[in-house]
Parts: sequence; C-alpha cells; structure tokens
Amino acid sequence: MASSYGTDADKSSLRSNYLSVRKAIPTRSRASSDASIRSSLRAFPIFDAAELVLTYVSFGPEVDTRSIIAELLEEGRRVAVPRVNKAAHAMDFCEIFSLDELEPGVMGILEPAPNAEPLTTPELVGSVCLVPGLVFDGSGHRVGYGGGYYDRFLAFYPGDKIALARTTMLSSNPLPVGVHDVPVDFIATESGIWNCRGR
Repeated sequence: MASSYGTDADKSSLRSNYLSVRKAIPTRSRASSDASIRSSLRAFPIFDAAELVLTYVSFGPEVDTRSIIAELLEEGRRVAVPRVNKAAHAMDFCEIFSLDELEPGVMGILEPAPNAEPLTTPELVGSVCLVPGLVFDGSGHRVGYGGGYYDRFLAFYPGDKIALARTTMLSSNPLPVGVHDVPVDFIATESGIWNCRGR
C-alpha cells in the first residue's frame, strides 16, 4: 500500500486530499496506469469467469472503465451499469448492449435511460462488481464521494467486489470505517490484484 495521510484523517479530509492528488496526475500518466490496471483485471480468473460484469461508467479523472466496457461488449460479455435514483437515495444496475445507450444523469455521469429495466438481486449471482473510490486500504475499505449509493447497493450484493485503483489511491494506513461501509474483496492495481479478504 502506497500513499497515506495519517490514521487521524477523517473522511472529508481524505476525500479533499485524494481529489486534489487525482486531479494533479497528468493525463498521459493516468492513461498509462489505467492500461496496466485493465491488464491486471483482464488476467484475473474471477473477473474472467464472471457471467456478468457490473461497472461504473468512468467520469473525469476516474480510473477508466469505458475501455473495459467496450472490450467486454465487443467480446459478447454481459455488462450492466448503475442508474441513480436521487429521490430514493438508491442505485440500480441495468444491462446495456452499447455505450451509445447511455445518457447524462446525476452530476452529468452517463447512465441507462429512465425506462431501462433494473436487474434483480437473483440475476446478479455469478457477477462481479467494479467499485469506484478515491482511496482504498489493505482491508478493502474505501473512501468514495460521500453519497453512500455503493455501500447501500453492496450491502445486498451477492457477487465479488473489485476496486480499480492507481498506486496513488492506496493508503498504507487503515481508513476510517462507518457502520454501513462495505469493503471490496479485491483491488486491481497497475502491478496486479490485491486480495483483501481475511485482512
């Protein structure tokens, strides 16, 4: 685990610090890191065997998932992406067949159309979920953007949870953990897959 802001940092401070760090990374460096992360992920047997891949649609300087989505769809793999219901403070995943189906939703992030049918929990069995975040620790805990949408979804999610993280997004210190926070099972990095289970 690489960078850290100390064990006494709260989530707001961590969020602010890691947003600044991410924004400062040159575009070319981000692209190189993301290509290595994608290679680690594609070589991971659990990801390779998944019948369905749930993934966020990358926005701004997030670790790129659009290339992953395009590759999977081209290969005939099943892909679903999130749609946020801000009023209900909830998030569903809907299967897609092209990135062209998506339209700007909350905060301008691309998501399925309002009439897209959400997948049910039983339909998610055998899937993996690629989870976004700003920083992750060795136990799989994360600091996200503060909305809580992923933690609420992951609390009932039946598959494997995989974070995508550049080295600059890894903390050597444990992160603050809330009662409703759900850790990821694995972290895909430039150098390989980190197993967070049992740590």
